[in-house]
Formats: sequence, structure tokens, C-alpha cells
Amino acid sequence: MDSICIVRNIKEASETFLPNGTVNFKESSKSTIGILGSGDFAKSLAIRFIRSGYSVVIGSRNPKRAVGYFPPLAEIMHHEDAVIKTDLIFVAVHREHYASLWDLKPLLVGKILVDVSNNMRINQYPDANAEYLASLFPDSTVVKGFNVISAWALQFGPRNANRQIYICSNVVEARQLIIELARQLGFIPVDMGMLSSAKEIENMPLYLFTHWRGPVLVAIGLAIFFYIYSFIRDIVHPYVKNKQSDFYKIPIEIVNKTLPVVAITLLSLVYLAGLLAAALQLNSGTKYRRFPVWLEHWLQCRKQLGLLSFFFASVHAVYSLCLPMRRSERYFYLNMAYQQVHVNIENSWNEEEVWRMEMYISFGIMSLGLLSLLAVTSIPSVSNSVNWREFSFIHSTLGFVALLISIFHVLIYGWKRAFEEQYYRFYTPPNFVLALILPFIVILGKVILLLPCIKKRLRKIRKGWEKSQFRDDSSTTVLQASPESVTVM
Repeated sequence: MDSICIVRNIKEASETFLPNGTVNFKESSKSTIGILGSGDFAKSLAIRFIRSGYSVVIGSRNPKRAVGYFPPLAEIMHHEDAVIKTDLIFVAVHREHYASLWDLKPLLVGKILVDVSNNMRINQYPDANAEYLASLFPDSTVVKGFNVISAWALQFGPRNANRQIYICSNVVEARQLIIELARQLGFIPVDMGMLSSAKEIENMPLYLFTHWRGPVLVAIGLAIFFYIYSFIRDIVHPYVKNKQSDFYKIPIEIVNKTLPVVAITLLSLVYLAGLLAAALQLNSGTKYRRFPVWLEHWLQCRKQLGLLSFFFASVHAVYSLCLPMRRSERYFYLNMAYQQVHVNIENSWNEEEVWRMEMYISFGIMSLGLLSLLAVTSIPSVSNSVNWREFSFIHSTLGFVALLISIFHVLIYGWKRAFEEQYYRFYTPPNFVLALILPFIVILGKVILLLPCIKKRLRKIRKGWEKSQFRDDSSTTVLQASPESVTVM
């Protein structure tokens, strides 16, 4: 077939797709890359390869229509002509159109086909697209890769997107070739082994907040529970007992009572998982025994739980700043001032309440500041700039300090009300009492782990010491001769 080449005159080309300009194109060209398909992803692949110094041929069913869509240094031709010109071909067509390539089967013998396709749903087909392509062209070498990155990341570089590319193939040489090609394009290749991993790779772009689903559900569940709990205590109880209508508190005050309880509970859950893992290691006497599945998922979601805790704490701070702006709050202070004038009180200063409020606000600001530090250092670009010891100090030591300061914040808020009967409405404890249960358990567990005898044993286990090894060593020493009975000649 007649091929259509759209390589324009260099002097007339208005766009430059090479890093150093188009003048040195022939000198910097490495090899020819073939792309079957004329969609957005095919265009992005072509632009990226040309910028990296490769020659690109595009195989299209309608070359004339695709002429103005691709960069000027790409050659656009029919599928048959593109396949003949190269041994490395990127298949940028959907699975439904693989059958349209059937006529190319004799021309694809011995060539490397890189499948970049994705599906619309997880596990949409019984087999992976790459495996299906390999079954259609058994005399070709199929490689799965480049499907987890977007067309935008290909065109503008991986600096502002995920740089990892997952690659798999049954032929090691072809896999290594694509891995090296990904490195030259500026990406980080990840070798996933055999082509049987293609289904897992194809499902990766379809996952939606995989590690966030559990923490978000936990946070929503806690928020609903504590909101209903506060509603019953602060809205239903006054209405049932005194026919007092406090329903105006629903939008702001009840929400603001719920937010800090959820925040400190989520922060406690972050460190409770590590305490349970340490307890299991102490009990088993080894670090090589796997944790239960639920604990492994919990440990993997600690970052998300911490960020959600920071979110609830930040929203709580905003709500607290807005409390004095409410009309109900203004009426409350006007009525209080009128009552003081009525009973002829000139000075209502309460030293104890002043100190309590000062410390309450101060501890709240400090805990929010530490949570902000933990959240910022969770950002990949920031966490990559610190070493492991610095990261561990921030998220372990400072994290427990933030939890401890949050406990002081709640304790000062509660003050004497935890011991007054009038605050136990419907015989239920106040919110701040419930909020302190889990943090106290976490702090108590941390104190126990810091005891010298337990800390030393845990450190030995994490360095590789095992209880069974100690028993084996103690049993074998009984059979060995005592060092004192050996005479050195």
C-alpha cells in the first residue's frame, strides 16, 4: 500500500518535539518505534518517543484523516506498512478491535507487541487483554506495559504524575527491552514477571481509593454514632425533660461536638495498630510470623486514618472559630449581661474558668499544629526528602506527643463535669469521657512497651532474635562440653 509520510520541512515546522531542536534529529534518533492506533494515547506515545530521540511510524486504518493529528516528525501509514518498518510495535487499540489486526499475523511473526490497553471494569474479561492478544498472535512476543500512566503524563513528562510503569512478559529479553525503554523515557519500570500478572496490571488504573475505603467507612461510622449520641443527649433530653427546644444546635453545635471526638479516636486507631503488632511479636517471640489479615490491612491504612484525623481536627477548629458569630450566641451573652445587671453583679471574673479556657485553647492549637506536621510529612514529595530515622521520629514520637496533648485538651475541656451527675443525661457519660477511653488505652500500652524489660525484648525480636532459636540454643548447650573442662594445649 502507499504510505503517507507527514515529515515536514524542518524550517517550516512550527513545533519542536525534540529536547535540543529538530536539527539533530538524525544524529539523536535511536531506533524506530511502531504504534498501531490513532487515538489520544497513540498520539501521546508518539510525542514522547519523538522527544526522546526515536523515529516513530503510526499505523492507521485511515492515514489521510490522521495526518493533522500527530506531530510533524511522525510517519503515518497503513497498518501493513508500519509493521514492516519496525520490530517493536505498541498496540494502542481496544481489545474489541484486536480482531482487525488478524490480517497482519504473517507480518507480526517474531516481533514484540506491547499491549497498552485497559478495561472499563475490574476483571471485565476472564483473561487479561495481553493474554488474549498473545493467544491471537502466538508467533509474536507480547509485553504488557505503559497502561497505568495517563496520556497527559506521557506528553508532559512524569514529573507531575506517578512515574512507575508495571511491565510483564513471558520472554525475559523482551521484558528487559521495554524496561530499558521506560527508563529512557524518564519513568521507573517495575518488573512484574510473567504475563500472568497482566490482569493485575490492567486492574490497577481501575482501583478507586483502595486504601481509603476502610478508613473512610470507619470515620463515617464514628461520625454518625457520635452525632446521634450528641443529638440524644443535647437535643432530645432537654426536650423530653423540660420541653426545651434546642434544635437550633443541630447544624453547628452538635457537629462541633462530634468532630473532635472522631478526630482523637482516629488518631488513637493509628497507633493502636502498632501496639497490637508489637504485642503479637512479643507473644510469638519472632518477627517472621505473619500478622492476621485484618491487622495487615489496618497497618497499611494508618496514613489514611491519620490524614482523616487531621481533617476532622481542622474542621473542628473552623467550627469553633465560628461559634461566636452565631445569633444564638449573641442572645446568650446579652441575656447573661442583663441578668448580671439585674442582680447587681459588677465583676463576674472567674479565675479558675479563665485559666481553664486559656490552657484548653493552647493545648488545642499545639495538637493541631503537630497534626499539621504529621500530615505534611505524609506527602510523598516531603517524606522522600527525609531519611527513615527522621520520618520515624516525626510519625512515632511526635505522633504520640500529639495524642498526649490532645488528651490534655479534652481533659481540660471536661474539667469537673466528668464527676457531676447533671451531665450524665439518660445515664450516659458525656462525649469527652467516651473520647478519652481509646487514647488512654493507647498511651497505657505505649508506656508498657517502654518498660526496660519489654523494650529490650521487643528490640531483640525486631533485630531477628527468635524464641524458638533461643530454646534450640539452650538445649544444644547441654550436650556440649563445658569450656572449663577443655584443656588448651
